[in-house]
Amino acid sequence: MLLCTLCTGEEVHRYKKSIVVNFTGRRRVLSTAPHNGGLREDLRAVFNHDATTGAGMAVTLKAPSYAEHMEILSRELGLPPGQSAGLATAAQMENVSIKTETWGELSVTAIVTGGVEVNGGRAGDPASWDEMAGKPAETEKHGTINIMVFFNAGLTPGALTRALVTCTEAKTAALQELAAPSRYSRGLATGSGTDGSILAANMDSAILLTDAGKHNKLGELIGRSVTAAVKEALFLQSGLCAKSQHNVLRRLSRFGITCDSLWEKARGEEAEGLRRARFAALAEKLSCRDMPLTYTALYAHLLDELMWGLIGPAEAFCAGAELLRLMGMPGGAFRAGELPANADSCIDVMTAALEDGLAFLLREEEAAQEGVKL
Repeated sequence: MLLCTLCTGEEVHRYKKSIVVNFTGRRRVLSTAPHNGGLREDLRAVFNHDATTGAGMAVTLKAPSYAEHMEILSRELGLPPGQSAGLATAAQMENVSIKTETWGELSVTAIVTGGVEVNGGRAGDPASWDEMAGKPAETEKHGTINIMVFFNAGLTPGALTRALVTCTEAKTAALQELAAPSRYSRGLATGSGTDGSILAANMDSAILLTDAGKHNKLGELIGRSVTAAVKEALFLQSGLCAKSQHNVLRRLSRFGITCDSLWEKARGEEAEGLRRARFAALAEKLSCRDMPLTYTALYAHLLDELMWGLIGPAEAFCAGAELLRLMGMPGGAFRAGELPANADSCIDVMTAALEDGLAFLLREEEAAQEGVKL
């Protein structure tokens, strides 16, 4: 299936669970591809491949190594294995986003697939794999944002490398604007654990650019096209968007506050299944209300600022108590003389207080609906 034609003449096709671009001329390519990756000027094609064999099923390599696996895939796609580079993902190619930005004669096209719901991570999160030691410590989770960017102009090797930096910043900006959580820490995600990028410059162009930073128009086009494409791809793949993030439980999941944890706080193990189902419905209803979400977002940002060292425990403690009051929650752990000694302890106490408060509101709401005092 022909998806689009780039302004350089390359056709973007989708077939065999892959998106493939065959080059029409000389291209300078910088990529994170495991096979034929790095800086290359001899490639004739690039691709992005959906490596899943079925919903929830593990990816099975066709060779002992990932690089050899990708080499085999290139052959199966009808591409020259020595002159093609590709990326693999668990995202479906039908959920691709293609965004083009232009300025005068300059054109930048970003082609993105992505998922971050399972494997979202923040740079510096604890890792599971020590390559020097051999095997990973645990099974790798699926979830990848793969980005291909095509330029109608030529770029110097330095500019192409700078373009990769700008491209990565744009991806992270998209995740920041969505408040996407890390699944390995309390932080916001900066990417997934397996992201990949391919950038291709047109070396047949009469234009040769030397910079792709944020002060340069080329950098602006990269930022705008990649940010928009990442957001759309994440929405198409998993529904991640501003509307889906307008939810208290989604915002607080990175702090360990979930419907299950609130149920334990509010009811323990005493209630029957029907009551549990009603509680879940109430929790979802409360989660989507404007004011609880707004105050919760502010509370979460307080915890972020505390983690980042931008404010101290005393400041966060006082502001957090005020937000609990505005939400109609009891003070809980916020009692005089109980200020935690350090940021980590303060985050634990403030998280527990918010969880207690949300459980309290849910108890109150259920009591109001049943017309009885619990």
